[in-house]
Amino acid sequence: MSRIFISTGEVSGDLQGALLVSALRRQAQAQGRQIEIVAIGGDRMAAAGATLLGNTSSIGSVGLFESLPFVLPTLKLQRRVKQYLRSHPPDLTVLIDYMGPNLEIGAHLRKVHPQHPMVYYIAPQHWVWERIGNPQKVLAVCDRLLAIFPREADYWQKKGAAVTWVGHPLLDKFLIPPNPLTARARLGLDPAAQVITLLPASRRQEIQHLLPVMFAAAQEVQRRLPQVQFLVPVSLPSYRDAIAQAIADYGLNAQLIDASPQGDSSHDLGQAAIAAADLALSKSGTVNLEIALMNVPQVVMYRLNPVTAWIAEHIVRFSADFISPVNLVEFKPVVPEFLQYHGTPTAVADAVVTLLTDAAARQKMLAGYASMRQALGAAPVCDRAAQEILSLLE
Repeated sequence: MSRIFISTGEVSGDLQGALLVSALRRQAQAQGRQIEIVAIGGDRMAAAGATLLGNTSSIGSVGLFESLPFVLPTLKLQRRVKQYLRSHPPDLTVLIDYMGPNLEIGAHLRKVHPQHPMVYYIAPQHWVWERIGNPQKVLAVCDRLLAIFPREADYWQKKGAAVTWVGHPLLDKFLIPPNPLTARARLGLDPAAQVITLLPASRRQEIQHLLPVMFAAAQEVQRRLPQVQFLVPVSLPSYRDAIAQAIADYGLNAQLIDASPQGDSSHDLGQAAIAAADLALSKSGTVNLEIALMNVPQVVMYRLNPVTAWIAEHIVRFSADFISPVNLVEFKPVVPEFLQYHGTPTAVADAVVTLLTDAAARQKMLAGYASMRQALGAAPVCDRAAQEILSLLE
């Protein structure tokens, strides 16, 4: 029996981790190999067959001040996980995204179990913004790096990593885009209704800084298009009350959708809420790729704490051509992005209304999606990644 330890965090990491856990179990069975998977992650990973040492779905943030509330819970969890790993050493470790905590756990494992192999899957995005982070810390904790973007593979290869490009795991989940009419029927929506899905938050900070601007933009869209209906998937149950109150405050004709994980992705109401939409107005993140692979037009926005944003711009000198993963795949402006103060309610509403009313603009975006899909690789991505990982157990 080989023990595999997987470490990830936040909602997106839980999704990627769940896909990988399922693939590892499939490939191990095909090879006649017995494995045990222990992890820090979320409910989707547990449903896929991992034994959770701690749930990190709601422990995540972007920014200096935003991360402060999560420092103590993260340290407590790390201390508990380190104790477990000392007494139950894994035969192999897989780190997924979740840069700060994973580099800490990786460094600990490298010290106490220097010979056991470590894989970084979905590595920190130094290839997008080199001024942020230290790539040498990543190289110090991984024996193999599995890249999901072609440019990512090129970047880490130049840095000296043993890297394999496996493709993007979401390709496995969306081999065929879901049927929008089926999704509408499931949610009880009129097939002819004009539907916009709002995706404001997978982190607590986004409810404070991003949601108000997004809902103000939605309010403006509703003023211009009075018949529009909004769907708002709730990624974590703890966010439900705050989002419901915001819907009432902004007077939106909106329906809350429970998007919390239920194990089988076919029962994922959050996915149905996106598939049913004429357009999604979304925060920046992995969900942008899900939207694109479902062929739903989208507008992307993001907001940080204003002080964090000022430090990033004026002290760190942070800059990036694009922030949405959809645009990062080929470094092309497939979807409109509105970062920080550029994302005014009026500017965002203008972009939304244009995509809803201009057939040529929608068609151009869908063509960009098709090109992006080709550039992401070919399925089955997760099984390919699982084979690479299991080969290190030889």
